[in-house]
Amino acid sequence: MLLTCCGSRRWAAWMAEQRPYRDVGALLAQADRASGTLADGDLAEAFAQERPFALAQDPPPSTYAAYTALSAAHAEYERRFGHVFVICLDAVDPSEHTCHVLAVIRDRLASDERREQATAMTELRALTRSRLTRMAEQNPAVPTDRTTS
Repeated sequence: MLLTCCGSRRWAAWMAEQRPYRDVGALLAQADRASGTLADGDLAEAFAQERPFALAQDPPPSTYAAYTALSAAHAEYERRFGHVFVICLDAVDPSEHTCHVLAVIRDRLASDERREQATAMTELRALTRSRLTRMAEQNPAVPTDRTTS
């Protein structure tokens, strides 16, 4: 289950070794610490498990241009940085996902490799936290008090 939250085997093993967690806050704090220890190979492994932002199979005609631009931007991002574009969309209204992703990917394509690596890691950490939170909320064995960390 941990590998569905972050695709690094080293990260997942470290998280499993630290169990049990007293609550979601402790789980998330440990996930942040574990993420901070990932080496380049671990990050590459985690990024390799990510999937690009899913485009609708049959987009409405009014969005064809945006979908075409987004598809091209994803391809350029992968060519330039060597992994899929990673973004956490938890704070974005679902109706705005496509436009938001397109704007952000274009902005991040202007970054140098070092800055983008840091940004991608921040986004991966946010995705991991979001996935862990959902996993904990679906598992009644994990206390959900987030006030403790």
